[in-house]
Amino acid sequence: MPEPRLATGIWVAAYLARLGMANIPAYVTARGDGTAGAVLVKCAHLDGTAALYGREWDFDSDSRPWRVLAQGADADVDGAIARQRGFDPDLWVIEIESRDGRTLLDEPGLA
Repeated sequence: MPEPRLATGIWVAAYLARLGMANIPAYVTARGDGTAGAVLVKCAHLDGTAALYGREWDFDSDSRPWRVLAQGADADVDGAIARQRGFDPDLWVIEIESRDGRTLLDEPGLA
């Protein structure tokens, strides 16, 4: 039997609340399927660069860790998001603003 998963809309709301408590500005820039949509997190470094994070299955560890999918110029990262949204309309995109790149994705509780 598959492992139960938290609905995406609930996860996004909890993540935004957690970012808010850490004083990290965050916005939903694309709303996907509230039940099962995947999530991308763009971290804008406020210097014209950004990093894009997504979860991918790691067969070695049998887990779905957050990984950097793209990084570089803000426009290039936006292009990567547009390509992903082009073939996955259920995709959520959250943009955060963090000069030091802090996303909280590597902290416990966001699996």
